[in-house]
Amino acid sequence: MNEAETRAELIDPMLRESGWGVVEGSKVLREFHITAGKIQAGGRAKPVIADYILVYKGIKLAVIEAKSDELEVGEGVAQAKDYALKLKLDYTYSSNGKQIYEMRIKNGNEGLVASFPTPDELWNRIFSDQNEWRDKFNSVPFEDVGGTKSPRYYQEIAINKTVSAVAEEKPRILLTLATGTGKTFIAFQIAWKLFQTRWNIKRDGSRRPRILFLADRNILADQAFNAFSAFPEDALVRINPKEIGKKGRVPTNGNIFFTIFQTFMSGKDKKPYFGDYPPDYFDFIIIDECHRGGANDESSWRDILEYFRTAVQLGLTATPKRKYNADTYEYFGKPIYEYSLKEGINDGFLTPFKVKRIKTTVDDYMYTSDDDVLEGEVEEGKLYTEGDFNRIIEIQEREAYRVKTFLETVNQTEKSIVFCANQPHAALVRDFINKYGESKDPSYCVRVTANDGALGELHLRDFQDNEKTIPTILTTSKKLSTGVDARNVRNVVLMRPVKSMIEFKQIIGRGTRLYEGKEFFTIYDFVDAYVNFSDPEWDGPPLDPEPPKPRAPKPPGGTTDPDGTDDGTDDPPEQKKKIKIKLRDGKEREIQHTVATSFWSADGKPISAEEFLQNLYGTLPDYFKSEEELREIWSNPKTRKAFLEKLADAGYGKDELSALQSLINANNSDLFDVLEFVSYAIKPISREERVAKARSSIFKDLDDKEQEFLDFVLSKYVETGYEELDQEKLPRLLELKYHSISDAVEVLGGVSKIQETFTSFQKALYQQEAS
Repeated sequence: MNEAETRAELIDPMLRESGWGVVEGSKVLREFHITAGKIQAGGRAKPVIADYILVYKGIKLAVIEAKSDELEVGEGVAQAKDYALKLKLDYTYSSNGKQIYEMRIKNGNEGLVASFPTPDELWNRIFSDQNEWRDKFNSVPFEDVGGTKSPRYYQEIAINKTVSAVAEEKPRILLTLATGTGKTFIAFQIAWKLFQTRWNIKRDGSRRPRILFLADRNILADQAFNAFSAFPEDALVRINPKEIGKKGRVPTNGNIFFTIFQTFMSGKDKKPYFGDYPPDYFDFIIIDECHRGGANDESSWRDILEYFRTAVQLGLTATPKRKYNADTYEYFGKPIYEYSLKEGINDGFLTPFKVKRIKTTVDDYMYTSDDDVLEGEVEEGKLYTEGDFNRIIEIQEREAYRVKTFLETVNQTEKSIVFCANQPHAALVRDFINKYGESKDPSYCVRVTANDGALGELHLRDFQDNEKTIPTILTTSKKLSTGVDARNVRNVVLMRPVKSMIEFKQIIGRGTRLYEGKEFFTIYDFVDAYVNFSDPEWDGPPLDPEPPKPRAPKPPGGTTDPDGTDDGTDDPPEQKKKIKIKLRDGKEREIQHTVATSFWSADGKPISAEEFLQNLYGTLPDYFKSEEELREIWSNPKTRKAFLEKLADAGYGKDELSALQSLINANNSDLFDVLEFVSYAIKPISREERVAKARSSIFKDLDDKEQEFLDFVLSKYVETGYEELDQEKLPRLLELKYHSISDAVEVLGGVSKIQETFTSFQKALYQQEAS
């Protein structure tokens, strides 16, 4: 039997015999999609699909990898283990219908078993301790949110691990998930289970819980409030300082409360509003982006958490790391679950990215006497570097050149966010983009910073609306580095240094959200921020915590910004008057730049072009054994497509190979020539030369009409490249030449004949003589 027959005829009956799908509460999920498949040019890679998932009482308990009864049972062991590790399942099985091989991940025990365990047997093995609340939480199904009822596999793990930690009475919980992976969705489902089971801190079921959602920006609190709309309307409360001022008291009539730290830390007579609630008022507190200060010993935000210490506290963060926020670890403890940016990209739940490094001849500056000092006192002989610009020195021609370079490189209709040194710099860049951009709409590029207040928030909401094209570009300094959900961002532009790994991850996260037709986003790096990718903290596991620093005293009175319009961190105070330089006449026309495309290894690390070439040289022998076999693969559209898909899965996608083509000055050649050069050091020829050498062989035995059609196809090939020879391009080529498929059939003969002509001529194009 093949694998499908083995499943239907042998494995399915064994599962039924053990009660799966028969016993109430048990379910068998077949061909369960674990991942979505990595996004790549032209589509997605193959998703990871488990043959069977065994579910009981709403919880996934085990995975089964099926193999044909003609194969040994051990053939499925490696896959079964991989799936179990990904899904965080303790039990996993391989079966060929004749035998069942059982593996337990935690203790490493494995071996053949006579039958699958029954649902109750497996449940009792995994949950040997009885826990009433855990069972209650598991009995509540996931709720529909915006048409999404089924969480992604990692979201389900995060939700289940959190409610289990609550059931086990753990007081502080930390979840670490990359930006764009749906932390608010996870928070909603957790709150939904607590609300529906009437869990509260007393654990007596006497009332529904009071849950506090704490954010650090109004837009984040508003996003969460809207995401929780499935709750009864009277259960949701948006805490607003103006409403508190009008009523003279904090709101208490609800179950899910949303606010920002700045609101809670403000109040009359320097008395913070949070103190108006009894210390045991809230049962559960969700701290969004907790690394930004919610658990930071130097932040006054910590006072809120200490005041409500009896509540169970859940910290959500994208970047808990030892070096930058040891206090997050010290306060919450080790994360109960982590899901990284690299995992999100490889699974197809986040968008991959390219990096374009742009270097100019005025990245650094030393004053010369032919330049004019408009303001301030310039230090002769001092080399001003990236960190000095737009803080202590400003050269407008330099900023204008950078803006022009970005606009020349980018598709100006794509939504972009530009990160600038500070708020004045963001205003300057905004003005230059509007001056030099193709669009003349006054709101084409807008600034969104603390100083822009309510108008900036309005611009941001319009930018987030995927139906609106204006504003197209936002400039900011700190405000947009965290948590803002704008799915169709195609470009992230760095015009200021990023020294914090936490902030760097957050900024990259602005582009990772999925959007239809978005195959990648591009990071335009003017400031060498790409070196952060080489840092071991970029996407490694969190390290053990360092001892916390002594808590710094907080200034009296707390925050003065109750509306949460801060810009992340305030612009640093300028000690001296900013130096403003005007370059001598004509000097700005001498500025030059270079754009470099980065190469990346399969595990997401930046590598040199030479290393990329070496890796490719080592990879290619896995796909063909000789030049003749490469030629045979490439000359058939079907085998060529499959070959390129395998290369892309190995980290050598179309974009990387095209960049390599440019490196060896073979842009006018076929990609085949690039692969032949890498493998066999055969000098590339142009596509035009290839056609000229193969023309007589191509046209042999063809009638005039067929020759005329192929002459048209070859002209497109010379102009564009091998992509014009893909099977999917044939209908478009026929329509371009003959206006309709039916007209083409009338001229050239039946569909099958046309397909045969289109496929067979490619063998002649790539024949040995052509090289």
